[in-house]
Amino acid sequence: MAASFVPRSDSRCFSVRASSSGDEPLEVCVKASINYPDKLGDCPFTQRVLLTLEAKQLPYHIKVVDLANKPEWFLEISPEGKVPVIKLEEKWVADSDVITQSLEEKYPNPSLVTPPEKKTSKDPTDGTEQALLAELTSFNDYIKDNGPFINGERVSAVDLSLGPKLYHLQIALGHYKGWSIPESLSYVKDYMKRIFSMDSFIKTQALKEDVIAGWKSKVTG
Repeated sequence: MAASFVPRSDSRCFSVRASSSGDEPLEVCVKASINYPDKLGDCPFTQRVLLTLEAKQLPYHIKVVDLANKPEWFLEISPEGKVPVIKLEEKWVADSDVITQSLEEKYPNPSLVTPPEKKTSKDPTDGTEQALLAELTSFNDYIKDNGPFINGERVSAVDLSLGPKLYHLQIALGHYKGWSIPESLSYVKDYMKRIFSMDSFIKTQALKEDVIAGWKSKVTG
């Protein structure tokens, strides 16, 4: 999908317009980069929403927010001070689960629905290293038999949720723990390469230095 970035007057906003859509861009509030305030920050939940917008070829207008110094206008639309937040039908909606479900209902084509039976696996990014390895091993077997994506041949909502988490995990654990996906889990590694190489993923991913900074307190205590 061809897209162009249109700078806004306050230099903290930009729009992404899909060439195939004439709709007005949807407003999305996202975390600002720690190192570069005008760029996207390290939030896998925000990337999940942006990937959904990209997959549905919906134009969107990004407002980056410094979460360490939240402006009043942002707290008015997001009282808990969390991102992502998107404006749908004149109402600000929070929580990536709610947002992506709302987008699926309002813009059903192309469909990103994942059959319930393919959403039962635990999130492999949760828990201890031992639990992580067990979940990744199970996921490796699943992708081997059902891939290349979770729903088979096409990307679905679950991939757009899991991909950003795996991206953060790979960077953070690699940096702080020297840990990487074992070579024996070749189907997981191929899955990650496939997701990470998507144009939409590259365009919406956080900078590595932001992921490292964002995970510091979680990994080192």
